[in-house]
Amino acid sequence: MSVTTTAPGAVTERWAVGVIDVENDFCEGGSLAVDGGAEVAGRIREWIEREPRRWVARFATADRHPTDLAGHFAPAGEEPNFVGTWPPHCVAGTPGAELHPSLVDGTTETALFDVLVEKGQRTAAYSGFEGTTPDGDSLETWLRSRAVDGVELVGIATDHCVRATALDARRAGFRVRVVSDLCVGITPETVDAALEELRAAGVEVLTTADLVDSTDR
Repeated sequence: MSVTTTAPGAVTERWAVGVIDVENDFCEGGSLAVDGGAEVAGRIREWIEREPRRWVARFATADRHPTDLAGHFAPAGEEPNFVGTWPPHCVAGTPGAELHPSLVDGTTETALFDVLVEKGQRTAAYSGFEGTTPDGDSLETWLRSRAVDGVELVGIATDHCVRATALDARRAGFRVRVVSDLCVGITPETVDAALEELRAAGVEVLTTADLVDSTDR
């Protein structure tokens, strides 16, 4: 089991990695695709396999919406505004709600992860902290039970679910890093705004190169 420290001789910290909503519908060919989603899925897999001792826990989050999620899916016959309403996506039980194949071994969604946190069954639920584990625990409870101090977040989309999860993690008192080159977002402008908001909230916005070059190992 690995640990991470902030500097030589510093108090040891325990980190988890969180892969946010890297699902088929958010990747190319999906109903709400983000450019670069499939490519970043592969790079996330490579990073996790390259750093097997970096974290004490690994989790993934996934939207698992009902077929007709009022207030989140645009009503039939209406155009989504892509702010509060969206095309139907990540409907539970459909291929679009499954994790991208780069993160799955065979039919096992949790091959790379200790737990899959599902969210969005009743409300929009952008943040992973709104979801639950198969045992019914909140993500915060699951992390606390493993004595996690900080989370490193990657995934889709930088300016929506990654942003919301990072902000909730900070509110819960965790140290938070967003690994920006392992995230993709909607537009450069909204990504930049989201990253500035995260920095202002105390989130560390780093790249994989920053992490390799740092003493936080």
